[in-house]
Amino acid sequence: MNEALQYQLIKKCSTTKARLGKISTPHGEIETPIFMPVGTQATVKTMTSEELKEVGAQIILSNTYHLYLRPGHDLVEEAGGLHKFMNWDGPILTDSGGFQVFSLGDLRQISEEGVEFRSHLDGSKHFLSPERAIEIENALGADIIMAFDECPPYPCSHEYAKASLERTIRWAKRCQDAHHRSNQALFGIVQGGIYQDLREQSAREITALDFPGYAIGGLSVGEPKEIMHEVLDYTVPLLPENKPRYLMGVGAPQDLVEGVARGIDMFDCVLPSRVARNGTLFTSHGRVVIKNAQYARDFTPLDPECGCYTCRNYTKAYLRHLFKAEEILGLRLATIHNLHFLLDLMKKIRQAIQEDRFSQFSEEFLGKYGSR
Repeated sequence: MNEALQYQLIKKCSTTKARLGKISTPHGEIETPIFMPVGTQATVKTMTSEELKEVGAQIILSNTYHLYLRPGHDLVEEAGGLHKFMNWDGPILTDSGGFQVFSLGDLRQISEEGVEFRSHLDGSKHFLSPERAIEIENALGADIIMAFDECPPYPCSHEYAKASLERTIRWAKRCQDAHHRSNQALFGIVQGGIYQDLREQSAREITALDFPGYAIGGLSVGEPKEIMHEVLDYTVPLLPENKPRYLMGVGAPQDLVEGVARGIDMFDCVLPSRVARNGTLFTSHGRVVIKNAQYARDFTPLDPECGCYTCRNYTKAYLRHLFKAEEILGLRLATIHNLHFLLDLMKKIRQAIQEDRFSQFSEEFLGKYGSR
């Protein structure tokens, strides 16, 4: 039994693969399914820890690559770890930095030993291996940490995806060997691109390593939604029922609903905070681009069905004014709303599963919001 993490399966939906669960960590319990706001650089952009709690965040994600480059994992460790450094006393998950390193393209070079890359900040040269990634994640001190994997691009050939996933398995074993903190749970990652035989191979080999939880990586990287759903349909059933399942990098409202229906427990994405800063807001009737002229004299709340701080206190006209005037408050109010919207959506999903009406909820939500 893993002392850093326990997963309890509470209830399964009778008509889909949706499931209600609870994850216990050293910094508290997480009700699943859950969306994790992304605090890339030890901050969810524009939000304080208190505001994150107010919008319903149970766990947040930070990024190993960015914190390694700035301010440095040694400094974070000296501060007492990520929880103390950023004043967040709830659970934290750190990714391994693999996705960020591989997205550097020409700035990185992959070998069996690891990845040599140049910093996007100053061009300085660095080397990240599975052992080094775990060393950094151990220093940061999150409750859940991710194995260092290779995230293949979309599209890529079967040959490339196979070599990539086999390297990811070898790296996962090295991550396990390097990981020694008993108060951190290390998750393995399933890769394999869009190829069913490779996803099956990856799931079989990674679950044989007996991690306390499993992520599905390499999706939401440009492939059509139908392909993502198809990959989930044949991959999720290969993962153990008694452990958490995490779909990496997915955060559009309709994708959360579709992912839950296929048995996913955990999601993360920069999408809600990133699009908020561009003036795109989630509402129960679909996306609103608040900069549009139609909202200039709209003195109604952004979403009358939403109870967030923004919708309780401000109008569409005011939000539009803030964005047009390039006022910082606009970014904050928009971020508060989008994160509240997603976290409230997950709360409603959990309630629907508990009451065994998830299929009905899903149909109604996608009908109103739009499944695009």
